[in-house]
Amino acid sequence: MTTRAVVRQAVADDAEAVAAVRRAVYPYKAMSTAATRHMITVQAPGERFLPLVAESSGEVVAWGSAGLNVWTSDPGQSGVTIFVRPDHRRQGIGSELADRLHQHLTEVGAVRVRAFVHPDGLQFARNLGYDGTRQMHFSGVELGSLPEQPETPDGIELVTFDAVDPRTAYTADTIASLDEPGDSTMDSVDYDQWLEEIWNSPSMDKTLSVGAMAGDTMAAFTVVETDGDRMWSGMTGTIPQYRGQGLAKLVKSVALRRAAAAGITAAYTSNDDENGPMLAINNWLGYRRVQTELGLLKTL
Repeated sequence: MTTRAVVRQAVADDAEAVAAVRRAVYPYKAMSTAATRHMITVQAPGERFLPLVAESSGEVVAWGSAGLNVWTSDPGQSGVTIFVRPDHRRQGIGSELADRLHQHLTEVGAVRVRAFVHPDGLQFARNLGYDGTRQMHFSGVELGSLPEQPETPDGIELVTFDAVDPRTAYTADTIASLDEPGDSTMDSVDYDQWLEEIWNSPSMDKTLSVGAMAGDTMAAFTVVETDGDRMWSGMTGTIPQYRGQGLAKLVKSVALRRAAAAGITAAYTSNDDENGPMLAINNWLGYRRVQTELGLLKTL
């Protein structure tokens, strides 16, 4: 007889168990226990973030979260994440989490919800009223063999984030993110919130994250997040006036080499299907696709 799972609000002490379930569902995504704890506990009040877990026989077997997207000027945008450990699927856990999360989003004023699902979860999502908009490709590379590092152009200095003023990184990040493919433009990123959620997150390794400086301007950058011997590319971008010079390829190549020297053995990243330039860079670096997730939208 199957024990019915109990859904409750997640707390900081759930971080290790949630991280373990996440690794079981998404082996190609790297997020440490410390970063998971930060995700559970640190958000802007305006996000109205609700983190949930499902327990079976006292063991966390699923995660669900929902909140408003406060980094866009487009009102009422929100996101939902649900993942269930493979051996506990088809027991109604995902449906219960979805019901709780959609109800919460309706109560806090969301009008549209974004979610990403594995292909085998597409029918479940469609039954909840989601429809497809885009594809997100996930890829990985073993760091034992990397192509030759590109030359650094004249006038460019490479720095690690531990030697950078956070305001400089924030400026580059928010400018480069404006034309990232997505369903909502990231045009309303508050500095203090960015500082708390991104810069101060324990997932960001500032000794491995690399920026290309043109004088006082960060022209390009890549953010490295680590989990043991694995890393995740949090964001790689170049501000518009410095594009076309190979700077994104350069900073990512340098970061991967630094990561390999620090004992990281595997790197993972994701790219929207429409982001041809970044897909080309990752192919050159040796990344190979491991999964494609489907980006879906639901109107509340």
